[in-house]
Amino acid sequence: MTAKGKRKTWLLIGLGGAIVGFSAMLALEKLSVETSTNDYCMSCHVHTQADADWKKSIHYNNESGVVTDCAACHLPPKEDGLLRYYMTKARTGAKDLWSYWTKDTDEIDWQARREVEYATGIVFNATCEKCHLNLYPEGVTDDGITAHLYYEENARKLDLQCISCHLDAGHEIPGYQHKTLEGKVETVGTIYDSLAIVEEFSPFTETVPGTNAAIRMVAIPGGSFTIGSSPKEPYHRPDEGPQRTVRISPFFMGETEVTWQQYWAFYNETMSEGRTPPEVIYANNSRPDVDAVSGPTPPFGFPDQGWGMGDRPAITMTHYAAETFCQWLSLKTGRKYRLPTEAEWEYAARAGTESPYFFEGDPRKYSLKRTWNRWFGADTSMIGRYVVCAGNSRNQTEEPSSVAANPFGLKNMLGNVMEYCADRYVEDAYALLEDGMTDPRGPEDGTEFVVRGGSYSDDASRVRCASRGHTLHDAWLRTDPQNPKSIWWYSDIKGIGFRVVCEVPEGVTVNEYF
Repeated sequence: MTAKGKRKTWLLIGLGGAIVGFSAMLALEKLSVETSTNDYCMSCHVHTQADADWKKSIHYNNESGVVTDCAACHLPPKEDGLLRYYMTKARTGAKDLWSYWTKDTDEIDWQARREVEYATGIVFNATCEKCHLNLYPEGVTDDGITAHLYYEENARKLDLQCISCHLDAGHEIPGYQHKTLEGKVETVGTIYDSLAIVEEFSPFTETVPGTNAAIRMVAIPGGSFTIGSSPKEPYHRPDEGPQRTVRISPFFMGETEVTWQQYWAFYNETMSEGRTPPEVIYANNSRPDVDAVSGPTPPFGFPDQGWGMGDRPAITMTHYAAETFCQWLSLKTGRKYRLPTEAEWEYAARAGTESPYFFEGDPRKYSLKRTWNRWFGADTSMIGRYVVCAGNSRNQTEEPSSVAANPFGLKNMLGNVMEYCADRYVEDAYALLEDGMTDPRGPEDGTEFVVRGGSYSDDASRVRCASRGHTLHDAWLRTDPQNPKSIWWYSDIKGIGFRVVCEVPEGVTVNEYF
């Protein structure tokens, strides 16, 4: 073949390749378009309520008539890179197909997929910003302006996402509110006009005068116990040792975590812009009028996350707010209420037991950290009787009636929500204790506070009696746009609450202990 013939052949091959490539691109684009329609998404998307919730959302039901479809929110913009777009599309499609072919829709935790922790993984900020070019349209509220200014200044640095504040933009979420709470919160029940009478060391129900709040208090006998866990305990962590034997004096403890019914009673009586530290109120045993207590400012939206109030544990308040609740309760009742020390908390949680939980069971049997349990399921029949955790919670809090009490009669000591302790957190706190000491308290210095018990989202390995945690104050306020940030409410943690301790009043006789 002549040189001219070879050039002609290569030209034809190149032209043919270009035609094939261009045709492939057209076919790929057509395939992409055809597989990005709402009807196509719903053909294998097993969440049957997703379409109905979408049609009730602002992205479908709005005054402009503009409709935003599935792909617009759940895929990144093509302008940010075709490879990323198609890789995300392929991964998302494969995941949906796998669920469609292999999973029982009745067993999928749909509630968990409504939470912001899940939503941030399937919605893209760049997509939001592509449509919402103007963050300060006519009619935006002052709160909205403040929040959007904070977003523009910190989005990249703090990895802020639009969905953190606009969770219901794409799908309606019953009970979700994106506005500042206004006025008092309505509560139900009898308004108490007198205090409980406490004449002996036995359980009693504290009735808070002027409110419909009643708190069941359990008498916790004094005794000795070993705080912490052995290095041989499954999932032991270094901050759980060294173990020490300590003595605990008798006290009363709330049967359950403080509920919304109880917390809103406090909020309604004290809500303000005040910032009176609890340590100032308690200085020199001073007892000012209850009106002197400055309580929480209004939260942004309803902090129950739409899960329900009533007897569910109150959540998202700061450690400062929990201490102020105790201050208010003390002034209302004339008894000394406070947060438990870490030693008191673990003593009450163990209730005389020495095993990882206050019931029988090996944490390895329940934990989803084990590959076998993740793939084939864990036997949670025992732990599920006593603990609300990742294996049975549906990623939300539950009422205390959903679990059985520990041997002392306390409910939800493990799981449901993490509980504040009075102690500041240091990793080697137990190394500072002496065997045999009575009523130990944590160190005076430290920037974070101890939290105990684990929450509804924690694995079984993190709801052991000895498991320790601590606040993450700055991280838990990451998306709070206020300046200064709230001292009352956290914006980025849901599974946090507290229960109260009441010191034994004077004149109440306690039998010999230890």
